[in-house]
Amino acid sequence: MKNSIRTRLVAGAFATIALSTGALAQDWTPSGPINIIVPWGAGGSTDQVARVTAPIIAEALGVNVVIVNQPGASGSIGTQAVLDAPRDGLTWTANAIKNNATYSVSGLIEDTSIDDWHIYLSVANAPMVSVPADSEFQDFGELLEAFRTRGSEITVATAGGTSSGGTAIASLASAGDFEYRMITYDGGAPAAIATAAGEAMVTTQLAVEQTELVRGGRLRALAILSDQPLIVEGADPVPPITDWLDMPITPDYFGIFIPRGVPDEVIATMDRIWEERVATSDRLREYAETFGAVLAPSWGETARERSMPIAIADACGKHARGEAVIEPSELGFDCDTMSEIDSQ
Repeated sequence: MKNSIRTRLVAGAFATIALSTGALAQDWTPSGPINIIVPWGAGGSTDQVARVTAPIIAEALGVNVVIVNQPGASGSIGTQAVLDAPRDGLTWTANAIKNNATYSVSGLIEDTSIDDWHIYLSVANAPMVSVPADSEFQDFGELLEAFRTRGSEITVATAGGTSSGGTAIASLASAGDFEYRMITYDGGAPAAIATAAGEAMVTTQLAVEQTELVRGGRLRALAILSDQPLIVEGADPVPPITDWLDMPITPDYFGIFIPRGVPDEVIATMDRIWEERVATSDRLREYAETFGAVLAPSWGETARERSMPIAIADACGKHARGEAVIEPSELGFDCDTMSEIDSQ
């Protein structure tokens, strides 16, 4: 089973998920294939979980579900393409919800917010701090000291400033009071692979984008941005960042998002599929356990409520670092709430 999952995850940047017979009885029958635009490169965290989830949806609806990788501008190009598409229910996106919620804060997409989307969450991911296997740094304490003394001499590979890795290193720098130099790649997987190859000294991309490289002895994991250690099959436990730094920890939720304005029957059908097929999927559970994600399916208002802490943290973090183009409050984000989250 694990080998078959890995094979699907490294498929090409454009793949059609074969439909099966026995479609779920529903109110909505799509008039054609569904396109899920992944606004990042193939093999990264968003692409991985989208390719695990798409066959479940295809089986339920009885239509092809097509994964289209459209990277660029920290995911905003592909996301804008979905917002510009007809609202017929046939064009969706996959991403980390904090990105869709805060693109306007960073100025990458104008006049959009979390409430432009029907939210279907599948897993929660955490960034991981890793270095090449032959790195001089044996633990995060040594790396932290190097950041503080050598600053921008330390290069960090990420998928861009608003990516999970980009916001992770920005948060670490704020909590640890240090500088760094970012090297940007088209996705989390390319950033992790580049670090393993020695193109960068550190990566802070998500654990799911790094676990195979860690298991293969190409990366050394130093810390997970969590208050609990990360334990995955075939690798040593990764200590929590809270062993070294006092910083807020909020789950980074990933899933599939359908733009508002589609017919009501599309959402009613997807709600049912998410509850009956996705939330109970052994395929999704095994993916999470194998690659270091947390199974966390939700939809509707529950999904929005779960999404808000990371959206607030991301928006207010950008504002605090001077990266915000508009005030988070203009999108309904109360940074006083972020202060309450920090204190918990």
